Amino acid sequence: MYDRLKIKKLFNLDETIATEIFEDVEFPWEVLPKIKDFTIELGKKLNSDEYEMRGENIWVAKSAKVAPTASITGPCIIGKNTEVRHCAFIRGSAIIGENCVVGNSTELKNVLLFNNVQVPHYNYVGDSILGYKSHMGAGSITSNVKSDKTKVTLWYEGDKIGTGLKKMGAILGNYVEVGCNSVLNPGTIIGSNTNIYPLSMVRGFVPGKSIYKNRGEIVEKY
Repeated sequence: MYDRLKIKKLFNLDETIATEIFEDVEFPWEVLPKIKDFTIELGKKLNSDEYEMRGENIWVAKSAKVAPTASITGPCIIGKNTEVRHCAFIRGSAIIGENCVVGNSTELKNVLLFNNVQVPHYNYVGDSILGYKSHMGAGSITSNVKSDKTKVTLWYEGDKIGTGLKKMGAILGNYVEVGCNSVLNPGTIIGSNTNIYPLSMVRGFVPGKSIYKNRGEIVEKY
């Protein structure tokens, strides 16, 4: 049931240093409460020849480029060959994969970014998971708390699924492209190889291999 929401349908687990966090769970939102503690334990196991500590529970790959103006709070892991640009704001509980870009004034909190993810320009990503080679256009953000502060529910093919979480942003599968200045509302899940038009307001589940033009118009890719 709900097969297209399952971890195995959304992600390539070979493309993250955090593969073990997905063990014994079926749906990706179940991982979000585990990120903080998992980051600390994983950081302690990292190879000191490849990673160095740059503060309390902050591990940065020696090949990564981190701007001196970036603000990083632990726990945090920044992967190999990743670039963290001017005035990026990493608020903790963040696992950032290899070959990623965290851009100017981008803010991250309680996130897992697979390898080759780009959040390069004025993005907010909170309580979210971004799959391999996913990309968020300039100004696109995840909204991670409902306005009435109730727990986040997910709409999937007419069903309402409770997540049990007060904070959940978006789950992006592999190769997702989010257009500029889009808002991904709490509980959004986007299947792999999907494009979201710029200026979109997205809620619920968007199937893989599709183009999201607006809430009433989602077309299959050919």
